[in-house]
Amino acid sequence: MERVMDLAMKASMSDANVLLQGETGVGKDFWANFIHSRSKSCGGRLINVNCCALPESLAESEFFGYGKGAFTGAQGAGKAGFFEAANGGTILLNEIGDLPLHIQAKLLSVIQDKAVIRVGETLPRVIDFRLIAASNKDLLQCVKEGKFREDLYYRLNVISIHIPPLRERKDDIFSLLNYFLAKNVEKYKTGKRLSIELLTKLLNYSWPGNIRELENLVER
Repeated sequence: MERVMDLAMKASMSDANVLLQGETGVGKDFWANFIHSRSKSCGGRLINVNCCALPESLAESEFFGYGKGAFTGAQGAGKAGFFEAANGGTILLNEIGDLPLHIQAKLLSVIQDKAVIRVGETLPRVIDFRLIAASNKDLLQCVKEGKFREDLYYRLNVISIHIPPLRERKDDIFSLLNYFLAKNVEKYKTGKRLSIELLTKLLNYSWPGNIRELENLVER
């Protein structure tokens, strides 16, 4: 985790694209916020996009926006997409490995040109954004399987940060348990503590859901 911290600090001091990889629940959102808050883009917004939650039929207009009258039901004056919303700030593409291939191709163009063309328009809109991508999948393996564009992978993978699962960093479990316990004691105004017997079991548990599972378990 010291190496993760070191890489995140270095990433925050540059404009390079960052690829965060790790299992679900390891804290990829935390590290994206960490990098954004220390970068020169911190004055702008951090737009967090959950790529796997977007319906494929709406993905293009949500990412790149649409112009006036672009399609039936469109807002009269058009609408800015995620990238325009991130202008002057950072866009986090969460679970980017779930994006359809045709959206990946258009995404590559936006990343390269730092410009977006809204659906139904022809003129590009120049934007300034910091890009962070995150995935719980092995994107290189997805490339080999033909599920992810190779050119997009290498465009994203400028600074690569792998966040190890909690079971590989047992030394962190005790500190995290204490942190979340103190947080919930304050939240619920209670005086609960962890018994030695319970603490021993929690330290030896494999935590398949990683930090998210630990946080939820302590609150429960």
